[in-house]
Amino acid sequence: MTVHADEQRVLYRKKDHVAHVTLNRPAVLNAMDLRMHEELAAVWDDVEADDEVRVAVLTGAGERSFTVGQDLKERARLDEQGVPRSTFGSRGQPGWPRLTERFTLSKPVIARVNGYALGGGFELALACDLIIASDQAVFALPEARLGLVPGAGGAFRLARQVPLKVALGHLLTGRRMSAADALRWGMVNEVVPHDRLDACVAEWTEELLRSAPLAVRAIKEAVMRSVDMPLEAAFSTPFGWEQRRRGSEDAIEGPRAFAQGREPVWQGR
Repeated sequence: MTVHADEQRVLYRKKDHVAHVTLNRPAVLNAMDLRMHEELAAVWDDVEADDEVRVAVLTGAGERSFTVGQDLKERARLDEQGVPRSTFGSRGQPGWPRLTERFTLSKPVIARVNGYALGGGFELALACDLIIASDQAVFALPEARLGLVPGAGGAFRLARQVPLKVALGHLLTGRRMSAADALRWGMVNEVVPHDRLDACVAEWTEELLRSAPLAVRAIKEAVMRSVDMPLEAAFSTPFGWEQRRRGSEDAIEGPRAFAQGREPVWQGR
């Protein structure tokens, strides 16, 4: 059966080593239902498996919202049906492991945040490696006001990415964070006028593509695995992608291209 684009919860295309992933429910501010999570799982599997993909860009369809997180109308129906409520993490649920729990995803993911990033949408952005936001972006974790918890990592990641008192203030009250405040706390990489958002994301993407793909994967793995390690332990830990990079053709190509005064040609091997 053919699935038309307007029926797809996630739009996915690959071009010039970049995977473009778009949450596609603009009529409901890209609220994430179980079907969307299932489609996303297949996308992230492909991003990781396809060596031609070196960067992923995640965004929401339309101008109003990145995503407002969990589809609460669907959750209410599931409650009526007696489907067990979720807690921290998504193990056993459709789409597991979701991006928020793909701790070994080796490709960098850029969140292009346009408008609302609320609840699970904020958590999804926090799970990305870079966040580029429109000056109209709004972030919040309103779960406490709904009798819920930020179960997709918001309770854990926000406290690691901004000062603890700031994180608790937003987590316990559900108050909103402007793009300017997110930049001030170092939670996003850049904030630009809305009409500059695509150009800014393209600039970051191009810079990532100029870097050697194995070096990018090795650095991401080393950083994310070592962030809670004692420094001495980090130096002595074997990292899989670093072992691959160290023995790669690209590790030879970089210094050779520099010595020859030319741009390197990366093979990803």
